[in-house]
Amino acid sequence: MKLKSVDISKTASAATIVFDALRKAIIEGDLKEGEPLRQDEIARMFNTSRIPVREAISRLEEQGLVKTQRYKGAVVSGLSAQEAQEIFDLRAVLEPEVIRRAVPRMSKEALAQAKECLVAFSQSSDPMTWGDLNRDFHATLYREAGLQYHMDVIDNAMDRVDSYLRAQLVLSNGSERANDEHIAIWEACAAGDADLAAALTREHITGACDALLQTLNKLG
Repeated sequence: MKLKSVDISKTASAATIVFDALRKAIIEGDLKEGEPLRQDEIARMFNTSRIPVREAISRLEEQGLVKTQRYKGAVVSGLSAQEAQEIFDLRAVLEPEVIRRAVPRMSKEALAQAKECLVAFSQSSDPMTWGDLNRDFHATLYREAGLQYHMDVIDNAMDRVDSYLRAQLVLSNGSERANDEHIAIWEACAAGDADLAAALTREHITGACDALLQTLNKLG
């Protein structure tokens, strides 16, 4: 199993550490669709008991990243085209509204940080960095709205599709298009145009959805 192990035998938040490590491995594609999550093996890797491992897997199942199969136990979940469409439909409603509310409150520091993410994304030739930089760019702008519950929902939605979005950026050469769209969104935020930022964000999400559905068809 491709998973970075940590000795957490003396750590109080063992379940959280296991959860974070498994979540990261799933999102980044180190744990593939259908790969079993064997509690004994994971417990040994983290030098802990099965109890925090079971709790971590249960949390992953709540987020849709893991499912329980008969005779196999917990395995990494796949993503159907229908599920992807539903997730992106939600994002296309939620994220434009979040950025609309963020723009009037946008600080110079947030704009500068988002631009750093944007520049790093455009200059990176390593596909493994694109997913994190993409999420950091959007999250930096969205946080200015001060809507933490909305952010939690967006994060969960992104977790569900993240590994597929990373594949889509590589297979469809989508990084160049994403970069151009990021620039336009950032410029709208910098200009204080909330309606334009919202419209561009919605177009960005629906375009990514179309590209992802094509990727899922190829992977299927």
